[in-house]
Amino acid sequence: MTITKDSIIGEILDQDVTTAPIFTSIGMHCLGCPASRGETLEQAAYAHGKDVNDLLSKLNAHVSGK
Repeated sequence: MTITKDSIIGEILDQDVTTAPIFTSIGMHCLGCPASRGETLEQAAYAHGKDVNDLLSKLNAHVSGK
């Protein structure tokens, strides 16, 4: 799986639930909320004041290391 800034949070979590700690580490503690699950990675990063490219790097490193 390759994650892009247009990837949907819920789809990422459905494909690899072990990514959840990466999201919570940036302050996304509402992963079960229907609104957050429908956001793109870029929308979520913006809403939490985080750099989408940094988040992408962390997520893709995590999923590629499996």
